[in-house]
Amino acid sequence: MIIQKYLLVLSWNLSMNIAGFDDVRSEAASELAKLYEQTGGVARSKPLLRRAIELSRQSVFWHCRIIFQAAQLSLTEVDYAMASTYLQMGLEYCHMQGVAYNQVLFLLSKIMVMLLEGRGAAEVQALLAQANQSVEQYNGSQGQKEHLRVFYLVLLVCHNLNSGQVKSVKPALKQLQQSIQNITQLSEQEVIPSSTSEMFAWLPREQLCVLVYLVSVMHSMQAGYMEKAQKYTDKALLQIDKLKAEENTSILRSLQLLLLEHSVMCHLIIGSKAQAIKEIAKVCQLLQEDAKQLQAHRAQLHTLLAVYAMSMNNSEAAEIQFNAALRTSKNRDLWIFANLNLAVVYLRCKRERDFADIMDRINPETLPTQSQSLRAASFYVQGLHAFFTSRHNDGKRFLRESLKMANAEDLNRLTSCSLVLLGHIFLALGNPREAHNMVTPAMQLASKIPDLHLQLWSSAILKDLYRQFGDVPHEQESSQNHYNFSQTLLTDHTTASLLPEHSLIKWTDGPFPPFIAEKV
Repeated sequence: MIIQKYLLVLSWNLSMNIAGFDDVRSEAASELAKLYEQTGGVARSKPLLRRAIELSRQSVFWHCRIIFQAAQLSLTEVDYAMASTYLQMGLEYCHMQGVAYNQVLFLLSKIMVMLLEGRGAAEVQALLAQANQSVEQYNGSQGQKEHLRVFYLVLLVCHNLNSGQVKSVKPALKQLQQSIQNITQLSEQEVIPSSTSEMFAWLPREQLCVLVYLVSVMHSMQAGYMEKAQKYTDKALLQIDKLKAEENTSILRSLQLLLLEHSVMCHLIIGSKAQAIKEIAKVCQLLQEDAKQLQAHRAQLHTLLAVYAMSMNNSEAAEIQFNAALRTSKNRDLWIFANLNLAVVYLRCKRERDFADIMDRINPETLPTQSQSLRAASFYVQGLHAFFTSRHNDGKRFLRESLKMANAEDLNRLTSCSLVLLGHIFLALGNPREAHNMVTPAMQLASKIPDLHLQLWSSAILKDLYRQFGDVPHEQESSQNHYNFSQTLLTDHTTASLLPEHSLIKWTDGPFPPFIAEKV
């Protein structure tokens, strides 16, 4: 590596004074900046790339490539403002040069940064509309057009999912899945760009397939279809293993991490805690290999451990992990998610004062998010608080608001949660018929998801209701269901608690437990 660095520095310096060596100079700068970044010399990469951008204006290909590289470097440092500045520079340059394909790429990349930054919905939607028009008007090779379309549709779907618009985004998701099929069916010849200045691809075809699987997983989980989400996850992870055998790139590790994070949540919902903690350990193993990714995913890891601890009824560990997530989170919606769950922990433990201390953070009227699903969840938590404090009329009001928002976008799990809690409130008020009208569809939805904890809760209420009705056959059926659900959860709870990975709930900082390193 030392020799490689020496030769690249030599090429960069010599090419400064040799006419016609512009491409050599640009390539030397690009490769040298990569080398600096790999060896921790990011501070040396930045001025080198800035100088290379200044000197490469005569070559469309190299000028665009180095601008993209500088923007990517800014993103790795979570400097969204600088990344946007570089992408705007590339956008304006391509407009002046009349390079349509690169111009759309820069525009889509700018939108991606805006989504990462959490910019306002109206601003993002305006640029998405502009990007859609640009993609449809592009008349280059079919392969490039489909790549641009997939990039656009991924951004559109992610933007809508971030806003909790699960139902509204279905047509765009179907179009995305169709576009990726179109790309996989294209020959190599159809993917070749029309000019050398446009020899860019957002991602290789194989990685695009994994990304579309990931977006499909995100949609299925928000919609409450855990089996479908797990099916997509398994296919994507299998594809990643094949690709990593050829080249273990950072983008593949990032996609793998995101898929595992979703898979953990999926297993916790369906009542498979032992598998969830094993997959959290896999996340730790991946993060241990890459300090940058550990820093970027630390808040997510703490959140996964916290939700796992909640499912194991370990409130103390859950609180510690949620607070660690809140300290390290740079994502607004993840911060809100952690606060909502921390509020539930306080309610379970009857810690009214601690709940009151974070009330302002989870007020649905002032929640700092575009996400309708988080806002609906906030109404649910307010309803839960009202239930625990015997303010049943307030509880009904909050839960009906949560139901209205959840039903509007097919947020099935949140719908089921709100229905079963409403049923519990009606039961407490001595209105068994209304309680039955709430809990029966809640049970049906919970079975469809499937959510074992909600099924357990629903079956407990139904058992009491049928006893009041004098309906012995249905009471016995609900009792048997309740017993089966509780035994399944108890067995899994015992299995999970005996695993070495279970000790991860005590980790908050420093090296991971020794068994993580041993597995690597």
